[in-house]
Amino acid sequence: MSDSETTEIRTGHELDIETLSAYLAEHLPGFVPPLQVRQFRGGQSNPTYLLTTGGRRYVLRKKPSGELLHGAHMIEREYRVMSALKGSGVPVANVPLLCDDSAVIGTPFYIMDFLEGRIFRDPAVPEVDPTERAQIYSAMSDTLAKLHKVDWQAVGLEGFGKPTGYLGRQITLWSRQYEAGKTHDIPEMDRLIAWLPDKIPGNEITTISHGDFRLENLMIAPDRPVVLAILDWELATLGNPFADLAYNCMVWHLPFDTPNVPGLAGRPLPPGLPTEADYIAGYCKAAGLPEIPQYDFYLAFSFFRFAAIAQGIYARWKGGNASAPNAEQVGLLARPLAELGWAAARRLS
Repeated sequence: MSDSETTEIRTGHELDIETLSAYLAEHLPGFVPPLQVRQFRGGQSNPTYLLTTGGRRYVLRKKPSGELLHGAHMIEREYRVMSALKGSGVPVANVPLLCDDSAVIGTPFYIMDFLEGRIFRDPAVPEVDPTERAQIYSAMSDTLAKLHKVDWQAVGLEGFGKPTGYLGRQITLWSRQYEAGKTHDIPEMDRLIAWLPDKIPGNEITTISHGDFRLENLMIAPDRPVVLAILDWELATLGNPFADLAYNCMVWHLPFDTPNVPGLAGRPLPPGLPTEADYIAGYCKAAGLPEIPQYDFYLAFSFFRFAAIAQGIYARWKGGNASAPNAEQVGLLARPLAELGWAAARRLS
């Protein structure tokens, strides 16, 4: 993260900085006013801010203001899972404070230690040479496997999610969320909503599921291909690791010129970057698995869920409650994402 990733606080996302500073001075050890605040460019769901004070920096993530979909924007869950994973070997940022009092800045929020590192927005990683590009992708798959191998009961995540039935519940949840935010017809979403419940694979495996695991949500060390922290845990729960993996692999199917969410399809893979099959093989090796059965189901499910999320972003944009300046463009991806999901589903039909 760097100052180049931030902007002035955007209209509709203002904070009462004086009240926030007084609260942090009382509740955050080591905090010394005065406080300066800027807003990160990303954060489609939960507005995220850079706090600078006395030579030290923090990150604040909060729920958005206004009317929210039920069960969405659960920053308390982000705080809980990152706290639980501290010391597990999974790279997470330190989260020293959760504030559930909406009176402070209007919504609950948590404070995360600022980390100096790199965030790569383009999955082709053009900023680095082929050797480091390969190492970054290897580190990403190893990190995902490491997360899925954590004993969620041993780290205190009992009750973080139901230990069975993840896929069925997720299909129901995102179908409902999609319908709640629906602004126009997308036939492929209707087909996926009807198709997915009857195709859920058996032999359920339950692990901690990040829910939005992708290169852009990883903090990479500034000087080496090492993951410093997994970011953006809003969608984390107890779930299916193969759904996490397929979501991570959507970039191999998204066209490289997709607005705001560039993929790798439609152009030669950059030197050093693995094929999707090789990436999955690397994950399986790190996770101790022979293969991913019925992989195209998980891919179809992942595109369906991403399309539902995009539709929610678009609905918030139309309602004037979007968290990021590119919300309209991201929201309009709902249709092409659903089309990619249906294409994956048809490979299993």
